Formats: sequence, C-alpha cells, structure tokens
Amino acid sequence: MEASLLSALFAVAAAVANAAGTVLQRVAARTVPTRDAFSPRLAGHLLRDRAWLAGIGVIVAAAVFQALALAWGAMSLVQPILVLELPLALVIARVFAGTPMPAGGWSAASLTGAGLALALSAAAPVEGGRGVSGAVWAVALLVVGAGVGGCTALALRRPRGKARAALFGSASALCYGLTAALMNAAIAALADAGVRGLATTWQTYACGAAGGCALFLLANAMESGPLFVSQPALTLGEAAASLALGAVLYGDSLRTGWWIAPQAAGAALTAWGVVLLAGLPAATAPAGDTDADAERVP
Repeated sequence: MEASLLSALFAVAAAVANAAGTVLQRVAARTVPTRDAFSPRLAGHLLRDRAWLAGIGVIVAAAVFQALALAWGAMSLVQPILVLELPLALVIARVFAGTPMPAGGWSAASLTGAGLALALSAAAPVEGGRGVSGAVWAVALLVVGAGVGGCTALALRRPRGKARAALFGSASALCYGLTAALMNAAIAALADAGVRGLATTWQTYACGAAGGCALFLLANAMESGPLFVSQPALTLGEAAASLALGAVLYGDSLRTGWWIAPQAAGAALTAWGVVLLAGLPAATAPAGDTDADAERVP
C-alpha cells in the first residue's frame, strides 16, 4: 500500500478516536462545579469520572494512530485530515444522546468532508524532511507559547459561555499543533536510533508536556461552553497551526500554480461546512448538556 494512503487511513482512524474521546470528555466536563474551573481541583474531579477516563483511553489510541500516520506521511497531509473530527464528534454526540441530527446536519458534515478531500487532493502535500535547529525550535516554542498564553488570558477574563469556550479551544488547538510537530521529531529520532533515540531526544518529553497542556485546556473549553463552539476552534485551529509548523519547521510543501485554485475552493468548502456545523442547534451537545446548561450559555 502506498505510504501516503496508509498515512491518510491512520489519520482518519485518529480523527474517529479523537471525536469519540471528545464526546466522552465533554460529558464528564459538564459535571465539574464552576468554582473548580481552571484549577488543580478540575483534574481531581475528572480523574474520578469514568467517562473522562474512557475518553482519555480513546485519545491515547488516537495519539498512537496519529504517530503512525506521521511515520508514513507529512504533517501537512495528516493534520488537516483531523478536521474530520468536528463532524464526527457531532455525529457521535447525537448517537450518544439518542437524538436525530438536526436539519442541515448531514449536508454540513458532507460538505466539510468533500471540501477537505478536494483541498488535500489538489495540494498533494510533500514532506520536507528538513532538519530543525535548536534556535528555530526555540522561536517556534516562544511563538506558540505566546499564542497559548494570550488565548488563555483572554479566556480567563470572560464569563462562562461561547467566547470563553472558543478561546480555550483555540489555546488547546495551538498546543495540539505543537504536539504534532514535536511528535514528528520524536518519531524521526525513533526511526534513526531506535528506542534509545526516542528516549534521549528532548522532543519526546516536550511532546508529552504539550499534549498534557492541550488536554487541560480542552477540559476547560468543554467546561466553559457548548461542544459546537469549542470544537470548531479546536479542529480548524489545530489544522492551521500544524500546516504552519510543518512548513516553517520541516519545509513541507504544497502544489502551486493552477492547483492553488482547487485548494482554495476546497478550503472554502471546508470552512463553510464547519461554520454550518457550528451553527446547528445546541441540541448537538451530547448527553449531560441540560436545558439549564443551554440557557446559561450566551
């Protein structure tokens, strides 16, 4: 099987697992008292919740699929496919809640998938394989860290609701994009020097730290507002951050010339589908989002 096709299949598997994990985490996060948001007590609440632990287990599986996808293909191919997590999460949430998809839901999900397929087939991402110096890594870490810090600071100034959820989702997206870039480097170390290389490269441990930060911020996004607000910020933000990091750090490239037109059309269709999905009624939230929840989220 061609490497790029195998990479894409693993990326789709990662998107499915991430979507399922997100729904389970959302169910658990909605049980957390408001006073414990963005505090160490949040972790204590969640670690005692079966839904959260099950979600973490599924997300660990998603990380394995993502690592396998990155081992076979470029970041610029793998990470955009994870945008499928959004429609998949909403579909899984409806199944979990036992309620039908609202009008326009299936067409919006199909539009997102079709746009993504068009954009990726036209772009034909190519892995750069460029070595990354310590100085470049330092700049990347500082820039992403500043973005995460800025989004988090703004989120903490907002009351519980859509804006707070979107800001925490964006901060989590930046962390996930950085996690993917660090994971890519760790996988390269594993391929070059085996387990010893994986254990001795700093990117392995930084990847774990960035992933943990992303999960904490995601938990706060889930606690702060509806899934249909935080999830678009997470999925689109992660794809954008990953594409940028893949190009800047590793030299990943896309087809140019007239291919830019179908790429732009595919990106526009994907964004349109995401906007439509985000605008679906709040009933797309999974079990655990009560009517009272919906009323207090502006």
